[in-house]
Amino acid sequence: MNLDPNILRRLCTPKRALIVSVPVRMDDGQIQVFEGYRVHHNMTLGPAKGGIRYHQDVSLSEVAGLAMLMSVKCALMALPLGGAKGGIRVDPSKLSRGELQRLTRRYTSEIYSVIGPDKDIPAPDVGTNAQTMAWLMDTYSQQTGYAVPGVVTGKPIEVGGSLGRVEATGRGVVYCLIEAARVLGKDLNENVRIAIQGYGNVGSAAAKKIQKIGCKVVAVSDVSGGVYNPNGLDLDALNLHVQETKFVKGFKGADNITNEELLACDCDILIPAALEGILHAGNASKVKAKIIAEGANGPTTIEADQILHERGVYLIPDILANAGGVTVSYFEWVQGLQQLFWSEKEVNNKLWDIMSNAFERVHTISKEKKIDMRTAAMVAGIDRLSKAMLARGFFP
Repeated sequence: MNLDPNILRRLCTPKRALIVSVPVRMDDGQIQVFEGYRVHHNMTLGPAKGGIRYHQDVSLSEVAGLAMLMSVKCALMALPLGGAKGGIRVDPSKLSRGELQRLTRRYTSEIYSVIGPDKDIPAPDVGTNAQTMAWLMDTYSQQTGYAVPGVVTGKPIEVGGSLGRVEATGRGVVYCLIEAARVLGKDLNENVRIAIQGYGNVGSAAAKKIQKIGCKVVAVSDVSGGVYNPNGLDLDALNLHVQETKFVKGFKGADNITNEELLACDCDILIPAALEGILHAGNASKVKAKIIAEGANGPTTIEADQILHERGVYLIPDILANAGGVTVSYFEWVQGLQQLFWSEKEVNNKLWDIMSNAFERVHTISKEKKIDMRTAAMVAGIDRLSKAMLARGFFP
């Protein structure tokens, strides 16, 4: 890239990192103290944007790394937003609804000074959802003195959420697959077999869109394990099973498999849509898929990246493939500021325009510079960000 060395030094370090103590009164009357974080990486292009995750493995270094990726992702998608990330080191599955609410409200009050519709706009991530965002928005609004729907995105529709936001990340993954098929000269038809590792919001929304364009979803998985049917899964029946049991395991219309077996199953396209690091040096050589679209953040390690690249696998990186979420979060933020809301069709059409334009830019850079798609996506995002930083200059 011939990146300016001064820009590089600045991008290597977050703008600010906040560590907070989050004491919560549990249902048994005892007070437990959790550790929370909020990191702003870069705010050259606009207010910081990034999710909040509740997970027992959350750490400052993880949050800082994800905040950096958000800076690049927002720049790549040409959004007027910077990069942030937050989280609490907690296992949300072990907390009651009341405990989760008290945790969220206390965390919000602790990070109140660094968030706001013109400063930093959080969103859902691993372990959080629309309800979490509603509690966050309400707590911030109570402390401000009036309703501030623009402080978060990913909210319920009733308090200023956007139509199409829940499905946005999964839909964006499939939009990238449509563009990849176009540039690779492939047809997405009923003979194309797709496996999805992680059947949460992202994976299930991607599966729904995949079925709509006519491809077969042959395998899906979650924390309980996976299911596989080479002839294609009946997604309606599967969704009913998940609704009743909360897990995909035990679905009668398919064979039970492990998450590891899913990654190596016989398919044309693989969508890793769970946690990071699931494709690594130990299993990358077993992947049969010729196209990988990263629905999750960082599902492929550096070592696996190299192996897959050498094997000729076409990989659509996370900062491009899963950027549908932050893009529609941006739409939600804009709608909230204007108090003017769009139809779901308008949201999806605007999402398609931004995703397809970003894909085209990344693919062009990949071809021109003869580099893989992940490197090309980083080049595209950092190039826009660095030009903005140079244009603004350095203060003081």
